[in-house]
Amino acid sequence: MRIFGFNLSCHVQPSFLLIIFAISSSVLWSQGKYYDEHIRFIAYPGFPDQHSTWNDIGISHTHKEVYVGVTNHHDKIALYAYDIIQDSMISYGFIDEQANLRSHQWQGKIHSKIIEGPNGLMYFSTDGGESREEYLMNHPHGYAGGFFMSWDPAQKKLQNLGMGLPFESIKDIDIDPATKTLYGVTYPQAHLLLYQPQENILRDLGRLASAHVPRVLFTDQWGNCYYVDWRQRLVKYETVSDSLIFADSTLPKFTGTPGSTIITGITAYAKDLEKGVIYLVTYGAKIVAFYPQQSGIGACKDLGGVFDLPQGTEWKPYVPNLNVGLNGKLYYIVGGHGNFIKQDKTLMMEFDIESGEKVVLYEFPIHEIAEATGSDVRDEFGHIYFAGRRRLPDNMSKPFLIKYKPQ
Repeated sequence: MRIFGFNLSCHVQPSFLLIIFAISSSVLWSQGKYYDEHIRFIAYPGFPDQHSTWNDIGISHTHKEVYVGVTNHHDKIALYAYDIIQDSMISYGFIDEQANLRSHQWQGKIHSKIIEGPNGLMYFSTDGGESREEYLMNHPHGYAGGFFMSWDPAQKKLQNLGMGLPFESIKDIDIDPATKTLYGVTYPQAHLLLYQPQENILRDLGRLASAHVPRVLFTDQWGNCYYVDWRQRLVKYETVSDSLIFADSTLPKFTGTPGSTIITGITAYAKDLEKGVIYLVTYGAKIVAFYPQQSGIGACKDLGGVFDLPQGTEWKPYVPNLNVGLNGKLYYIVGGHGNFIKQDKTLMMEFDIESGEKVVLYEFPIHEIAEATGSDVRDEFGHIYFAGRRRLPDNMSKPFLIKYKPQ
């Protein structure tokens, strides 16, 4: 038989096949890999210890770059940019070095999305990212706290905007483009923060969750910010009234969804603002169309599950990503964190909202895609992007960028 260009007899040992697979796979991935004319996997060069990415992806429409934070999941975070026009991946170095962080200010990863502000700057926040934060007694320094940061694509310069709350990570952020106010949610106490970098004003609006910290917040076209409380009710920070508004009812959920799943809230979103809708995915595998309004909480429409499963199990699929194509269809990758519909496989799905039809576009073994994250990352040419990672033979992982052009 012939594998990866090698002629092999039928008596070759399985261990040798594994070595050949690992060598060939590394060659493919060092150059970037095409599955077909629609999908491409793009590697991050120059960081041998890279382990993963988590939701830390975003697009600069001004500079036509996709930004990703790549981590060793311990104490090193590299900032990468994919140049859409030049089709090249660029490393901008390590966050701790550029921000002049001291040893006791170590950061495990960027957990937030990377968002573009009205001034063309890219904003993100940092996170403890591993067990040293959750068990502070096991580390001589504990965890100092997460930082708000910005990257200037024009000047190629990173700026540390300051810490949120002491000892708390900042799991996700977003921005009000009118006032340039940054929103953030902290871990482990789920405080909602409002930060104005120009005035250096930080406001703590208190705790919005308990027992678990939902990882995703988002904004609407008016700059209002949305999160969920422990009952999976939407909570809105309304800019015009400078107040918090709680929805009367929870987001849609399947009957029998466990409370431990409900409290995790939203895992991803994608905006179609021309239609006035923001699509949400919940940890309980529901797709929801949310119609925001400037004042008050808008309406929600239940669009069903991410994958059609037997009654009583519909809530189980895991989807920490979502994009909407120029064709108005939703795209997402099901599976990750040990939760797979098909054993050791992830599924890329297309969901036609108008017809309700769901189509499996690709089935990936976990050595190709083990997980993908990211919300609402699409360029002007219609490509959508996810921050992916794959499982290696030694049970470690390797991150990469997924670029897909819907048909």
